[in-house]
Amino acid sequence: MSRKVTKAIFPVAGLGTRFLPATKSIPKEIMTLVDRPLIQYAIDEARAAGIEEFIFVTSRGKGALEDYFDHAHELEANLKRGGKNDLLDILRATNMDSGAIAYVRQHKAMGLGHAVWCARRLVPENEPVAVILTDDVIMGEPPCLQQMIEAHGETGGTMVATMEVPMEKTKAYGVLDVAEDMGAIVKARGLVEKPKENPPSNLAVIGRYILAPTVLQNLNKLREGAGGEIQLTDAIADEITEGRDVFGLRFRGQRYDCGSKAGFLQATVAFGLEREDLRADFLDYLQEIMSMQRAAE
Repeated sequence: MSRKVTKAIFPVAGLGTRFLPATKSIPKEIMTLVDRPLIQYAIDEARAAGIEEFIFVTSRGKGALEDYFDHAHELEANLKRGGKNDLLDILRATNMDSGAIAYVRQHKAMGLGHAVWCARRLVPENEPVAVILTDDVIMGEPPCLQQMIEAHGETGGTMVATMEVPMEKTKAYGVLDVAEDMGAIVKARGLVEKPKENPPSNLAVIGRYILAPTVLQNLNKLREGAGGEIQLTDAIADEITEGRDVFGLRFRGQRYDCGSKAGFLQATVAFGLEREDLRADFLDYLQEIMSMQRAAE
């Protein structure tokens, strides 16, 4: 049996250049999907999975992200005086207990592997740790990380979230070379980062990981991989080379790439339609737009 996963690393040091000019003044992770920042979706998923300690790898200009989790005492007092208890409950759900969050700086953009490596001193050497990429927002029940932790409790080792993608799109992902397919769980014999040709499968790795302690030790090599960056997938592939287990989980749910504008808009539609207070009016509007487009063709 694997040790319990209670810590998660959130690499949030990126500049968010694909969303300029919005990200000129606000961190991308604070951009709202319907009425919640992207980072809140990641935090809620982690909490549901039993994560107790949250490690943020940040960079210069991320002050608003850090402030987001502080208690807004004046705002809470105003809502309380106004009897707006529903809004007060929503606000309090965003608060984090003192000591639950830690921040470390990544001073130079050197890839996901380097970002995770920056947090190494905050993770005990004998404990697994989760990694959540906020760009990947996943609609699923139970939440994706909870599915992974439940599966990891049986398999141990290192586990990545995977999904099937068209072969022509594998060059944008880390891709598993599958040794054994057990249905929801696959055992990997290799892992290739952004294969230019001949991908080993169409099982792509997306932004959820449970890392064995040895993965962080592998990152100490700080060797450059694809794109001249320090790749997390290389450190995971080292696990296989050294005879340790790496698994992929075909999670149940829908992933939205909110690091792209198209993916962000798709997620907005999907999560908007999930909301009972928005669904009817929003759906009417979408149907009206589609009717107008068909009429114009």
